[in-house]
Amino acid sequence: MGAVEFDGPPERWTALLPTFADMAFALGGGQTLGIQNHDRFANEAFEGLPGVEFDADEIIELVDDGVNKELFYKMDADVHFIDPHLLRLWYDWDQGDVDEVKQNLGPFFGNFIRRHSDDWHDYRYYTLYEAFELMAEVFQAQDRYQAFVELHERMLDSIEEHLPPAEQRPTALLVFPADGSGFQFYTFRFDDGGVSTKQWRDLGLTDALAATDVGHYSFSDRGTLDLEALIEIDPEVLLVRNYGGASESAFQEEVVEPLREEDGSNGVQAVQDGAVYSAGYLDQGPIINFYHTERAAKDIYSDLFEDVTLFDRERVAEIVAGNI
Repeated sequence: MGAVEFDGPPERWTALLPTFADMAFALGGGQTLGIQNHDRFANEAFEGLPGVEFDADEIIELVDDGVNKELFYKMDADVHFIDPHLLRLWYDWDQGDVDEVKQNLGPFFGNFIRRHSDDWHDYRYYTLYEAFELMAEVFQAQDRYQAFVELHERMLDSIEEHLPPAEQRPTALLVFPADGSGFQFYTFRFDDGGVSTKQWRDLGLTDALAATDVGHYSFSDRGTLDLEALIEIDPEVLLVRNYGGASESAFQEEVVEPLREEDGSNGVQAVQDGAVYSAGYLDQGPIINFYHTERAAKDIYSDLFEDVTLFDRERVAEIVAGNI
């Protein structure tokens, strides 16, 4: 974005992806005016915070056969926490549209840090907490940021305390169902470094793709994995995305049962052992990351984390409210 200056903390703002919407909410900035795809936003992570108000129905859906520029005028945001490359690459915007919104409404401030596999992203990536620190500068909420850092470090210490030795940790495969019939999956590597795979790295999982030449999903590489390849890789744990908000019964009906019934799938250890889990949502800021990490720990290491609370929801609510 180059240099971006603010007269003061923004009062009205929008994100496109939940990562930056989560960060701003955590810093006491309230909720985003708009979002891309409501069903990929982990609202339940916020609704589970005691005393914190969050109303997903008030958030404008920005994607409807593209992203309508007129919605930006309707929102009239002070700042847009969006990487404008996404508007040009994913939707039908050009540089003129970006410049118009920046000049007439407010600046863009964002970076696509979900994954690190896109050829077009030739500028610096940030970790979750590096980007979060920059957002804290925008909202002048460094005290809230530091409080989250302390909670995050406490969670990582607790994970380290309860994890089994490295050689006893399972191999896991992270996938996203591809469109169309049959068992076809997009693949995601833990070693990609992106924000969306942070919890799997923190939980010490061994990436089942590490010993293969299978790549990481990207804008230019949308190759899929079929059932035969899944059997060959044979992960001990299978993590399936795009079911973050689904009930456990719906996930079992739509994902687990069809896998069990498919010929040959019993050759996959994860299917045999009942170790097929919902991998949650694609995007996460600090609050959703707490939520994702605790849920994943209890799924994958159920015996070790069954009675472990990885983050204090009341403390998170206090920080959001400014009670540092």
